[in-house]
Amino acid sequence: MRDIPSELHARLVSGTTTLCRCWKISRRDGVVLGFTDHDADLTFDGLKFQASSGLDANALQMSNGLSVDNCQAVGALSASTIREEDIRRGRFDRAEIFHWLVDWQRPELRVLLFRGTLGEIRRSDGTFEVELRGLAEELNMPVGRSILRSCDCVLGDARCGFDVNTSGYMATGEIAADTTDARIICGGLGAAVSNWFAHGQIDWLSGPNAGTTSIVRADRLRADGMRELDLWIAPTDLPLVGDRFSVVAGCDKQASTCRRKFGNLLNFGGFPHIPGEDWVAAYPKAGEVHDGSRLR
Repeated sequence: MRDIPSELHARLVSGTTTLCRCWKISRRDGVVLGFTDHDADLTFDGLKFQASSGLDANALQMSNGLSVDNCQAVGALSASTIREEDIRRGRFDRAEIFHWLVDWQRPELRVLLFRGTLGEIRRSDGTFEVELRGLAEELNMPVGRSILRSCDCVLGDARCGFDVNTSGYMATGEIAADTTDARIICGGLGAAVSNWFAHGQIDWLSGPNAGTTSIVRADRLRADGMRELDLWIAPTDLPLVGDRFSVVAGCDKQASTCRRKFGNLLNFGGFPHIPGEDWVAAYPKAGEVHDGSRLR
């Protein structure tokens, strides 16, 4: 149940109100933005809520239940608040959002209507539409582990236990030639065999993509000592010659890779010998051996 101040409740009951809506967006990089649909800026909780600068209250629609699509809001892209390049670079992904109904004459009289995170963001023609996911969204997330032959750990996390800073497994390189689409040519990564960095993560350290990440699909060691890295998705901005990045050796989640490449089989998070669906559905046939011997 919402906690509505008694004075605000009295104003609501009277039918004569001076109300507006305010939003606070807290990005994961620490940037906090405030918006209001009032015609003048408001300030409370130490944050300035800018007028007519972000979200449109008329386009906000609430829905019941635990569906992902809790709310929708739209607004205009702005050079000073919500910029298209920030959206493309993922700076608003899973940002926390608060939505209040506020008496603009006395901003301390307000009630929190919604709290959650930003979901999918669609943009076109200078505007954006964002999905607002409520706190109940967490109840839609799967809980527990999946029993798979491949590993469900993330390379270098607590369950994996492998130190990605180990010599030979982490390298720093830089763009050595003009790039196109999702392929980059770089130097400084050493002479490791081809595909050593396949499935590895790139962290961009400088240039227009600084602070973002990319995933390597494949890599090739060239005769001139340079490496070509094919990325699963092209970076938001085209990397420039001299842009620096760090990259971790890739893991394809297979037991053989964990043992041979990383020497970390004791921490392998998969079940490589689990029977497949064909074996589960199998039945005895004449002429086949069914003596309890090994499956693989």
